[in-house]
Amino acid sequence: MEEKIMKLTDNVHILKWVDEMAALTKPEKIVWIDGSEEQLEQLRAEAMGTGELIKLNEEKLPGCYLHRSDVNDVARVEDRTFICSKRQEDAGPTNNWMDPEEMYKKLKAIAKDSMIGRTMYVIPFSMGAVNSPFAKIGIETTDSIYVVLNMAIMTRIGQKVLDRLGDSEDVVRGFHAKCNVDENERYIVQFPEDNAIWSVNSAYGGNVLLGKKCFALRIASYQGKNEGWMAEHMLILGVEKPNGETKYVTAAFPSACGKTNLAMLIPPEVYTKKGYRVYTVGDDIAWLRVGADGRLYAINPEAGFFGVAPGTNEKSNPNALASTRKNTIFTRPALLIHRIHCHYLNAALFNKITQMVNDSKILIIVAI
Repeated sequence: MEEKIMKLTDNVHILKWVDEMAALTKPEKIVWIDGSEEQLEQLRAEAMGTGELIKLNEEKLPGCYLHRSDVNDVARVEDRTFICSKRQEDAGPTNNWMDPEEMYKKLKAIAKDSMIGRTMYVIPFSMGAVNSPFAKIGIETTDSIYVVLNMAIMTRIGQKVLDRLGDSEDVVRGFHAKCNVDENERYIVQFPEDNAIWSVNSAYGGNVLLGKKCFALRIASYQGKNEGWMAEHMLILGVEKPNGETKYVTAAFPSACGKTNLAMLIPPEVYTKKGYRVYTVGDDIAWLRVGADGRLYAINPEAGFFGVAPGTNEKSNPNALASTRKNTIFTRPALLIHRIHCHYLNAALFNKITQMVNDSKILIIVAI
């Protein structure tokens, strides 16, 4: 096994975790993610070379890429998501539970040798600004460039995170392996007492970006209970009055009920003209605590936006669309091919387009 980039830390707790995951999965090489743009650009180029990413029109969508997931791997899977606390009652009444030892045994059997011929990436990441006293640090090992590039958007990653961590063992350890993307062997598992998250047989979204729901809500809820704060499924927005005074609002919504739309609110024109402004602090997760002064404080532990956006348009949420116009990874949208005219659409071209659709498992819209 080759360690392509030398380890970025001497933290024995991190190194032990990486060694254990490498011994289990047997990757061809290990790459530590330092967070530099140079390294990320190399990974983008590699993913484009293999077809994992498609570069989009640089003039219309600068820095944007298309990624395709498997047809069976398109959303969070609550029925395959487990909270494996030591006591079943601690998992809560609405969560799936299995004895931790039994689940570890199951997961290790699935993940065994799963990275042979693949690269293991080691991603140090921070939920919250790296130097914030409220930030929490995680390490995710993964065999997916898609995960690395999305974590670079959604969290703070790289050497600065490890520098902040130092020798501490206060770190959430995340393991992800695509395996065979087998939906029947797909598990997303949180082990609260172990500060650990395991995800196998998925390659998409919140199932594999372990900083999001897995850490920032599920593991963080347990951390908050022990430390006297709360991790909540809430937006945070600020409303500035014409006199410069800003009030902040948090609001709890279930998924797909409008958190992002409210968080990205544009004031009606009559209020905008009077000088009112709205700030999007966060659209999904809030970490809340009461300060020494008795006031309620909240942070958005994420650094970017990730979402499924059916029905989102210029009327319902223009800010959401604006945020996707650069430096965005699109997963499974339609790909529009321009300037293919009717008289060019002969049998050979039609067959080629059909094969592209079959190979990619996405819809390709042809303008004719």
